[in-house]
Amino acid sequence: MNAQRTALLTIDLQNDFLHAQGAYGRAGQSAPAIAALPERIAPLRDALVAAGGSYISAQFTLVPGRGGEPLIAEHLKRLRPFLTKGDFTPGGFGHDLVDTLKPADFTIEKVAYSAFYQTRLEYILRAMDIDTLIVGGIVTNGGVASTLRDAHLRDIHTVMLSDGCAAFKTDVHEATITSLGSVTQVMTCAEATAEFGATA
Repeated sequence: MNAQRTALLTIDLQNDFLHAQGAYGRAGQSAPAIAALPERIAPLRDALVAAGGSYISAQFTLVPGRGGEPLIAEHLKRLRPFLTKGDFTPGGFGHDLVDTLKPADFTIEKVAYSAFYQTRLEYILRAMDIDTLIVGGIVTNGGVASTLRDAHLRDIHTVMLSDGCAAFKTDVHEATITSLGSVTQVMTCAEATAEFGATA
Protein backbone atom coordinates (compact mmCIF):
# COMPACT_ATOMS: atom_id res chain seq x y z
CA MET A 1 0.00 0.00 0.00
CA ASN A 2 1.13 3.52 -0.82
CA ALA A 3 0.87 5.35 2.53
CA GLN A 4 0.35 8.76 0.93
CA ARG A 5 -2.73 7.44 -0.88
CA THR A 6 -4.07 5.47 2.08
CA ALA A 7 -6.34 6.50 4.94
CA LEU A 8 -7.33 4.71 8.10
CA LEU A 9 -11.06 5.16 8.64
CA THR A 10 -12.51 4.30 12.03
CA ILE A 11 -16.24 3.97 12.52
CA ASP A 12 -17.99 5.25 15.68
CA LEU A 13 -15.11 4.98 18.17
CA GLN A 14 -16.64 7.68 20.34
CA ASN A 15 -17.12 8.32 24.03
CA ASP A 16 -20.88 7.72 23.87
CA PHE A 17 -20.17 4.18 22.69
CA LEU A 18 -17.00 3.38 24.66
CA HIS A 19 -16.61 5.57 27.76
CA ALA A 20 -18.17 4.48 31.04
CA GLN A 21 -19.91 7.85 31.27
CA GLY A 22 -21.13 7.76 27.67
CA ALA A 23 -24.64 6.90 26.54
CA TYR A 24 -24.00 3.16 26.10
CA GLY A 25 -21.85 2.89 29.23
CA ARG A 26 -24.55 4.47 31.39
CA ALA A 27 -27.06 2.00 29.94
CA GLY A 28 -24.80 -0.99 30.60
CA GLN A 29 -24.42 -1.66 26.89
CA SER A 30 -20.82 -2.68 26.34
CA ALA A 31 -18.64 -5.56 25.19
CA PRO A 32 -14.95 -6.34 25.93
CA ALA A 33 -14.19 -6.80 22.23
CA ILE A 34 -15.46 -3.29 21.50
CA ALA A 35 -13.63 -1.70 24.46
CA ALA A 36 -10.32 -3.18 23.25
CA LEU A 37 -10.41 -1.58 19.80
CA PRO A 38 -8.80 1.84 20.36
CA GLU A 39 -5.61 0.41 21.92
CA ARG A 40 -5.35 -2.20 19.15
CA ILE A 41 -5.82 0.31 16.34
CA ALA A 42 -3.60 3.09 17.73
CA PRO A 43 -0.24 1.56 16.60
CA LEU A 44 -1.56 1.26 13.05
CA ARG A 45 -2.75 4.87 13.12
CA ASP A 46 0.68 5.99 14.34
CA ALA A 47 2.58 3.97 11.70
CA LEU A 48 0.36 5.11 8.82
CA VAL A 49 0.46 8.80 9.79
CA ALA A 50 4.25 8.64 10.28
CA ALA A 51 4.54 7.21 6.76
CA GLY A 52 2.48 10.08 5.33
CA GLY A 53 -1.01 8.61 5.41
CA SER A 54 -4.20 10.07 6.84
CA TYR A 55 -6.54 9.22 9.68
CA ILE A 56 -10.28 9.85 9.32
CA SER A 57 -12.76 9.39 12.15
CA ALA A 58 -16.41 8.84 11.23
CA GLN A 59 -18.63 9.62 14.22
CA PHE A 60 -22.27 8.74 14.67
CA THR A 61 -24.37 11.85 15.16
CA LEU A 62 -27.83 12.53 16.55
CA VAL A 63 -28.81 15.92 15.17
CA PRO A 64 -30.47 18.04 17.86
CA GLY A 65 -33.94 19.15 16.92
CA ARG A 66 -36.12 21.88 18.42
CA GLY A 67 -35.46 22.13 22.14
CA GLY A 68 -32.40 19.92 21.81
CA GLU A 69 -34.31 16.66 21.49
CA PRO A 70 -32.38 14.41 19.09
CA LEU A 71 -33.75 13.40 15.73
CA ILE A 72 -33.78 9.61 16.15
CA ALA A 73 -34.92 7.16 13.47
CA GLU A 74 -37.82 4.95 14.54
CA HIS A 75 -35.84 1.71 14.24
CA LEU A 76 -33.11 3.17 16.46
CA LYS A 77 -35.64 4.27 19.06
CA ARG A 78 -36.81 0.68 19.29
CA LEU A 79 -33.31 -0.77 19.42
CA ARG A 80 -31.82 1.79 21.82
CA PRO A 81 -34.63 3.33 23.90
CA PHE A 82 -32.09 4.75 26.37
CA LEU A 83 -30.79 7.35 23.91
CA THR A 84 -31.84 10.81 25.00
CA LYS A 85 -31.18 14.54 24.82
CA GLY A 86 -27.46 15.31 24.67
CA ASP A 87 -26.36 11.89 23.41
CA PHE A 88 -24.16 11.89 20.28
CA THR A 89 -24.59 15.66 19.99
CA PRO A 90 -21.91 17.44 17.91
CA GLY A 91 -19.48 19.28 20.17
CA GLY A 92 -20.40 17.21 23.21
CA PHE A 93 -18.22 14.84 25.22
CA GLY A 94 -20.12 11.77 24.08
CA HIS A 95 -19.86 12.60 20.38
CA ASP A 96 -16.09 13.08 20.61
CA LEU A 97 -13.46 10.61 19.41
CA VAL A 98 -11.96 8.53 22.25
CA ASP A 99 -8.75 10.00 23.67
CA THR A 100 -6.61 7.02 22.63
CA LEU A 101 -7.07 7.83 18.95
CA LYS A 102 -6.95 11.63 19.02
CA PRO A 103 -6.38 13.62 16.94
CA ALA A 104 -7.96 12.65 13.63
CA ASP A 105 -6.90 14.48 10.48
CA PHE A 106 -10.54 14.64 9.42
CA THR A 107 -13.80 14.06 11.28
CA ILE A 108 -16.94 12.92 9.48
CA GLU A 109 -20.34 13.36 11.12
CA LYS A 110 -22.58 10.51 10.01
CA VAL A 111 -26.30 10.03 10.60
CA ALA A 112 -26.69 6.47 9.32
CA TYR A 113 -24.70 3.24 9.17
CA SER A 114 -22.49 4.12 6.21
CA ALA A 115 -19.80 6.78 6.52
CA PHE A 116 -20.54 7.71 2.90
CA TYR A 117 -24.25 8.45 3.32
CA GLN A 118 -24.83 12.23 3.10
CA THR A 119 -21.32 13.05 4.40
CA ARG A 120 -18.23 14.75 2.99
CA LEU A 121 -16.12 11.57 3.12
CA GLU A 122 -15.98 11.00 -0.63
CA TYR A 123 -15.03 14.64 -1.22
CA ILE A 124 -12.11 14.32 1.21
CA LEU A 125 -10.89 11.11 -0.39
CA ARG A 126 -10.91 12.68 -3.85
CA ALA A 127 -9.31 15.92 -2.66
CA MET A 128 -6.53 14.01 -0.86
CA ASP A 129 -6.04 11.56 -3.75
CA ILE A 130 -6.76 8.62 -1.44
CA ASP A 131 -7.55 5.35 -3.19
CA THR A 132 -7.26 2.89 -0.29
CA LEU A 133 -9.25 2.82 2.94
CA ILE A 134 -8.30 0.70 5.93
CA VAL A 135 -11.50 0.31 7.94
CA GLY A 136 -12.11 -0.60 11.57
CA GLY A 137 -14.54 0.28 14.33
CA ILE A 138 -18.06 -0.67 15.38
CA VAL A 139 -20.14 -2.50 14.78
CA THR A 140 -18.81 -5.03 12.29
CA ASN A 141 -22.24 -5.87 10.88
CA GLY A 142 -23.51 -2.28 10.95
CA GLY A 143 -21.43 0.80 10.24
CA VAL A 144 -18.31 -1.12 9.21
CA ALA A 145 -20.09 -3.42 6.75
CA SER A 146 -22.22 -0.65 5.26
CA THR A 147 -19.20 1.60 4.74
CA LEU A 148 -17.15 -1.19 3.12
CA ARG A 149 -19.96 -2.05 0.72
CA ASP A 150 -20.43 1.62 -0.22
CA ALA A 151 -16.69 1.98 -0.84
CA HIS A 152 -16.79 -1.09 -3.08
CA LEU A 153 -19.57 0.51 -5.16
CA ARG A 154 -17.27 3.52 -5.63
CA ASP A 155 -14.29 1.41 -6.77
CA ILE A 156 -12.31 2.35 -3.66
CA HIS A 157 -9.90 -0.37 -2.53
CA THR A 158 -10.53 -1.32 1.08
CA VAL A 159 -8.89 -3.32 3.82
CA MET A 160 -11.06 -4.59 6.67
CA LEU A 161 -9.29 -4.99 10.01
CA SER A 162 -10.44 -8.39 11.24
CA ASP A 163 -9.37 -7.64 14.83
CA GLY A 164 -9.86 -3.88 14.49
CA CYS A 165 -13.65 -4.09 14.37
CA ALA A 166 -16.12 -5.74 16.69
CA ALA A 167 -19.79 -6.45 17.31
CA PHE A 168 -21.77 -7.13 20.47
CA LYS A 169 -21.79 -10.85 19.55
CA THR A 170 -18.71 -12.76 18.36
CA ASP A 171 -20.61 -15.00 15.98
CA VAL A 172 -22.14 -11.98 14.24
CA HIS A 173 -18.69 -10.40 13.91
CA GLU A 174 -17.18 -13.56 12.41
CA ALA A 175 -20.07 -14.15 10.02
CA THR A 176 -19.81 -10.58 8.75
CA ILE A 177 -16.09 -10.90 8.05
CA THR A 178 -16.81 -14.05 6.04
CA SER A 179 -19.63 -12.42 4.09
CA LEU A 180 -17.51 -9.37 3.19
CA GLY A 181 -14.62 -11.41 1.81
CA SER A 182 -15.83 -10.81 -1.75
CA VAL A 183 -15.76 -7.01 -1.48
CA THR A 184 -12.72 -6.23 0.70
CA GLN A 185 -9.25 -7.41 1.59
CA VAL A 186 -9.00 -8.66 5.19
CA MET A 187 -5.96 -8.11 7.43
CA THR A 188 -5.19 -7.97 11.13
CA CYS A 189 -4.08 -4.71 12.72
CA ALA A 190 -0.54 -6.10 13.06
CA GLU A 191 -0.41 -7.10 9.39
CA ALA A 192 -1.62 -3.68 8.29
CA THR A 193 0.83 -1.93 10.60
CA ALA A 194 3.70 -3.95 9.14
CA GLU A 195 2.82 -2.59 5.69
CA PHE A 196 4.07 0.79 6.85
CA GLY A 197 7.38 -0.32 8.33
CA ALA A 198 6.32 -0.98 11.92
CA THR A 199 4.93 -3.78 14.00
CA ALA A 200 1.92 -3.66 16.30
